[in-house]
Amino acid sequence: MNGAGEVGRSSAFGRLLGLRIVSCGDGEAVVLMAMHDGLRNLHGKLHGGALFSLIDTAMGQASHSFDDGAPGTVTLESKINYIRSVSEGEIRCRAWVVHNGRRTQVLEAEVLQGDKLVAKAQATFARL
Repeated sequence: MNGAGEVGRSSAFGRLLGLRIVSCGDGEAVVLMAMHDGLRNLHGKLHGGALFSLIDTAMGQASHSFDDGAPGTVTLESKINYIRSVSEGEIRCRAWVVHNGRRTQVLEAEVLQGDKLVAKAQATFARL
């Protein structure tokens, strides 16, 4: 898998969070995020919003990997299950397109730290 067009390029917000796009193509993407102090909540753990942003970015990359990488979809709805907190280290999000329809896409994602599941998500993207 490799990037083409906008696929594989992080947004300014993604760069602010420290996201690193590892791979994207054929409806799948892998994005990494390393924990740093700017991502901590009041309890010293990874903020849920930062984790959600990682997932949404990975899903967006997977979605945009169709149609030559043109950003032709937007998140319509998304659901996330937070399973385990993160205090240190790096997490990896893998997202993939489950359904690639004419008007919508359904995507799933999972976030792992090592072999431990941190979060699981599902989303619907609308085609523009």
